[in-house]
Amino acid sequence: MANLKEIRNRISSVSSTMKITSAMKMVSAAKLKKAQDAITAMRPYANKLTELLQSLSATLDGDSVSKFSNQREVKKVLIVAINSNRGLCGGFNSNILKESVKLANDVYANQDVSFVAIGKKANDALSKNFNVISNHSDVFDDLTFNNVAEIAQTLMDKFEEGEFDKIELVYNKFKNAGTQIIMTEQFLPIVPAESETNLNLDYIFEPSKVEIVETLIPKSLKTQLYKAVRDSFASEHGARMIAMHKATDNATELRDELKLTYNKARQAAITNEILEIVGGAEAMNN
Repeated sequence: MANLKEIRNRISSVSSTMKITSAMKMVSAAKLKKAQDAITAMRPYANKLTELLQSLSATLDGDSVSKFSNQREVKKVLIVAINSNRGLCGGFNSNILKESVKLANDVYANQDVSFVAIGKKANDALSKNFNVISNHSDVFDDLTFNNVAEIAQTLMDKFEEGEFDKIELVYNKFKNAGTQIIMTEQFLPIVPAESETNLNLDYIFEPSKVEIVETLIPKSLKTQLYKAVRDSFASEHGARMIAMHKATDNATELRDELKLTYNKARQAAITNEILEIVGGAEAMNN
């Protein structure tokens, strides 16, 4: 059995860890509320804008199709992996990395695949085995629409110039604090509407339908990427809050076990001392 000093040191160490994980849990819970409100507020707008754009694009003639809807032979693929700058959030980062690597090695095994990392963890892991053309981990320092829109504009420029034939987003979609859904979402070219419902309604467009679509497309793509980053940001804090909650519970359990062990060791030491005193007294009397 370990001596009392070693057990006391372990109890002190575990207690300190428990205070840290508990504090991190509370910080993540506070940040989660704000991040959750942000993604919940913008998701209906983003979804409706994408739906409107797909519906309008599907009604355009072949010659009027946007340059961002151009379906080319897929030779070069760009995967945008969105995760976080920090760890201690369970499987949040590793799940995105696994999905990104699976996408590159399985789905696009015969294509030339490159990556854009949004998050330090993605950049550090993917750059070891893949071509990471850029890292935007600083976007989380000031997560605003304008900062994400700059990244989206760069992606649109690369697609328009023919550097890549397809761009995919991989990120965690926020469902609730304990559940994140891994999403693989096509960013470019624009996915046409799956249903033709309401496409033939007699609308009057002012200005022309083509001009409306050309104006909406850049805004819709920037909003789509911003929604993905916001989803990932909320998911990160939810995952970290749950991970730190479990870590705190485990530390509490371990501390209680160590205290029990310490009390047993202390009781055994006191018993031995009493026995030694009694034995010494009897020896003197004899």
